Amino acid sequence: MSALAVSSIGDLVKYRDNWNYNALGASGAVSAVLFVSILFAPKMGIYIYLIPIPVPGYIFAPLYLLYCWYMAKRNMDNIGHTAHFWGAVYGLLFPIVCKPGILAFCLSQFGILLQ
Repeated sequence: MSALAVSSIGDLVKYRDNWNYNALGASGAVSAVLFVSILFAPKMGIYIYLIPIPVPGYIFAPLYLLYCWYMAKRNMDNIGHTAHFWGAVYGLLFPIVCKPGILAFCLSQFGILLQ
């Protein structure tokens, strides 16, 4: 639930003086949930519409963040790319802050062990 609020903060600040701007949705929170799942299962395959093969989460995650950042900078459509970006970042950071051992668990799936 907190991801819903956190992912919207960027747009609230950016468009605080624009009374014509309106955005409502849960897509930032959905990005957070997706990135939490990538944190727990980084090798999990993620299917992207019209691409018939799964993309591993650890490849999808940085590409998705770059895409959201780029599209937010372009600001050419009515999609909340900033909310998607911050929701995804929050989905990675919030679990690690709450339980730091999650990072070690994630890295252990690649054979990297933290002491």
